[in-house]
Amino acid sequence: MALLQISEPGKSAVPHQHRLAVGIDLGTTNSLVATVRSGMSVVLHDEEGHALLPSVVHYLASGVDVGHAAQAQQSRDPQNTIVSVKRFMGRGVHDIADIGHYPYRFVDAPGMLQLSTVAGIKNPVEISAEILKTLKARAEKSLGGELTGAVITVPAYFDDAQRQATKDAAQLAGLNVLRLLNEPTAAAVAYGLDNASEGVFVIYDLGGGTFDVSILRLSKGVFEVLATNGDSALGGDDFDRRIFCWMLEKAQVPPVGPEDTRLLLTKAREAKEQLTDHAETRITCVLSTGEVIDQTLDSATFNELTQHLVNKTLTPTRKALRDAGISIEDVQGVVMVGGSTRMPQIQHAVAEFFKREPLTNLDPDKVVALGAAIQANVLAGNKNENELLLLDVIPLSLGLETMGGLTEKVIPRNSTIPVARAQDFTTFKDGQTAMSIHVVQGERELVSDCRSLARFELRGIPPMAAGAARIRVAFQVDADGLLSVSAREQTCGVEAHVVVKPSYGLSDDAIANMLQSSFSHAEEDKLARALREAQVEAERLLEAIRAALEQDGDALLEATERAELESHMQALHNAISGTDPQAITASMEALNHASETFAGRRMDASIKQALTGHKLDEIKV
Repeated sequence: MALLQISEPGKSAVPHQHRLAVGIDLGTTNSLVATVRSGMSVVLHDEEGHALLPSVVHYLASGVDVGHAAQAQQSRDPQNTIVSVKRFMGRGVHDIADIGHYPYRFVDAPGMLQLSTVAGIKNPVEISAEILKTLKARAEKSLGGELTGAVITVPAYFDDAQRQATKDAAQLAGLNVLRLLNEPTAAAVAYGLDNASEGVFVIYDLGGGTFDVSILRLSKGVFEVLATNGDSALGGDDFDRRIFCWMLEKAQVPPVGPEDTRLLLTKAREAKEQLTDHAETRITCVLSTGEVIDQTLDSATFNELTQHLVNKTLTPTRKALRDAGISIEDVQGVVMVGGSTRMPQIQHAVAEFFKREPLTNLDPDKVVALGAAIQANVLAGNKNENELLLLDVIPLSLGLETMGGLTEKVIPRNSTIPVARAQDFTTFKDGQTAMSIHVVQGERELVSDCRSLARFELRGIPPMAAGAARIRVAFQVDADGLLSVSAREQTCGVEAHVVVKPSYGLSDDAIANMLQSSFSHAEEDKLARALREAQVEAERLLEAIRAALEQDGDALLEATERAELESHMQALHNAISGTDPQAITASMEALNHASETFAGRRMDASIKQALTGHKLDEIKV
């Protein structure tokens, strides 16, 4: 009997062929690519033996340099040499608080920010794509074939716009994105499989431009993220800038230009790295003005300059532990990720906070890429002896705007992804045939305090009485953390949907502030929500009574009765304009009491009209 060799569409028909997949850590300062060889996750090197690719892109009039060649030009041509572009991903010009500190020529245009270079206008997606193209070429040359796909890591606290921008950059680079994976989760994968660790672990990830902390439970190949927190605008760059400012203050030089700024920032980074292994370091350079910088920076001074930055990482850490319901005593280990965790003051602060020495036996620069490679190998369909299940979470709640500008959370933060949830809503007015749906992200009770993600409309709703329609709104967050929303009217089946793809993301501290403000304003939000709910209910009552008066007021009410009822209506209208929900409730009760006689007469009239012209034996009980 002949055997047919069957394969899935797009998959190899050769049963034992190893599909080429890689994990890419697209970092703020450095990027790298890794793969699985002979069951081991390894980082791929370039022809010169470098594992790390500086995340620097230098645009020329004809062509572009990426990595080490570009890095060599950052002081000579700072306006065309883009560094730390990850901080701009999914951001608008007005979202960058310290935009004046950058040497670039920003273009003030709507949507994602753009930079004017000698090669034309470029945006962060295009710039990041150049880095990814270089890593893709390195991988294909090293592996000897075309890639099946790649897992690309992102900070856990990247919002939807930043994730989408990362995915767009990868696709622009010609990569098939198998998954966007949170960086702390990737680190846990590397540590969990290499060290067979089990229990609750904290992933402390301080990179060049972002900080994340995640609480994970590892158990027999299952990686469950219990909670995540962080700051998408805090990293090693901020430590460099503190040294930069210190140098200017000590030297008492006038404001420096773009070239000198980049030169001093480069010297600041070198000094920071020197202080990792030495008690002091000397900083010397000559500015374009002829001014000479010659200063000595010791560890004590550096620690003092950056103590507030170290503390800024511990606040999100406390919140993540609280969200996970975990105490410090429950933590089995703390995994250090990101090159910035090499700083002694960081390791000391983490050890003191958790009362244990952190785990540093895997290279903090490489651990994220190594974990991403393991996940890429699984998703590409290669056989893996270690069964691996990732249970990641969304960092901020997702919901809708309801009447009164209130936020109705549909998917709460720290929900495991992928996730899909639906909730039923209804119409506010009689005969309403369309509904505007506003998707928001955040923890506050009022929409004005949350982040707007998208708006779309559902049209074709059959005209019905207010509250009769049933609109089911469904949220779906995929494994990459990207959101889509659909709305469907249940009786007639009309439907609308949107894939949430904002043009740019949150401001520098917005994500961290959203969580912080949700705690600090909890009582205030509770009162505001009670007020809005009371106002919405009162407006519905007023609208119903107005409609009844217009229809039957002249026939069923004396002038004095109508005047009294309208007086109570005016009192409720005035209460709605105030800020006391109890006053609104009291006015509603008074209006309901005042309208009881009118409501009874309307009921009697309705029954009389229904019985007119019918005999008693025709009435069925």
